[in-house]
Parts: sequence; C-alpha cells; structure tokens
Amino acid sequence: MPRWKLSQRQTLPSPAVAQGPPAPSGPNGFWLTDPGFRDRLHSATLILLDLIEGALNDGFPLTEALDDVGNHAEHILGVPSPYGILVEAEAAALIVQASGLEAGSPFGLAIAQGLASVGRLPVDQQQQCVRAASRRYAITAPSRSPHSR
Repeated sequence: MPRWKLSQRQTLPSPAVAQGPPAPSGPNGFWLTDPGFRDRLHSATLILLDLIEGALNDGFPLTEALDDVGNHAEHILGVPSPYGILVEAEAAALIVQASGLEAGSPFGLAIAQGLASVGRLPVDQQQQCVRAASRRYAITAPSRSPHSR
C-alpha cells in the first residue's frame, strides 16, 4: 500500500459492545427434577400463550406465532434458549387439546394435524382456543409443598 494511503487511513473507534441482561440460568441438575425450573417453564408457557393471542390479533397465522420461539426464549420467556422448544411444544399441545382434539406425543403427527385444524378456524375461534388453553394451564399451575423446596 502506498505511504500516502497509509497516512490518510483513519482508524475508526471500535463500537461499544452492548451488554444485555445476563442470560437466564438453567436448571439445577436435570430439568425434570428441578421444581423451580419447572415453575419457570410453566410461567414461560403462559407468557407464550399470551403472545400467541396477541400475534393472532395482529394477523399472524397460528403456526407462525408459535414458530421459532426457541431462538427468543432467553429474552422473551426468561428460560435458556435450549429449553424454548419445550415451551413451544407444551403451548402447541395445550392449544390442540383446548380445541377438543387429541395432542398425543410432541413427536407424533397429532399436534401438527391439530394445529393445522385450529389454524383453519376463523381467527376469533383460534383466539378462543388459545385463551382456553391459557386458562386451563393457569389452573394447573405447579404447586409446591414445603417438602419439595
């Protein structure tokens, strides 16, 4: 490189690295045996159901409202990203069950077929399914006895 270009070259200040909130902590041991973490997953599912209802209000299709939550789980739902898929699967199963259909395993076709059926309903009926799922799930909130702490 010619010397005149070296002397004219300016160094740009390095941009400040934005420090976001710390990532949410994971479970203490295996996630199924950590009651506090299971409570957080339960709360995250309720948050997701609320977000889905809002997305339906904004004109998003049901499956699009559910899709890709795992990538935003830390920021939106307060659980580590790898656990976002659990929240997504739980919410999907709850919506299918609230519509009166069988959900089955998250790995089976029943949830996918159920979501497709719910997605074909008018938006107000889809919202009713999401609200019913949310109400039912809130009622089944995990209770913690003094001995489980």
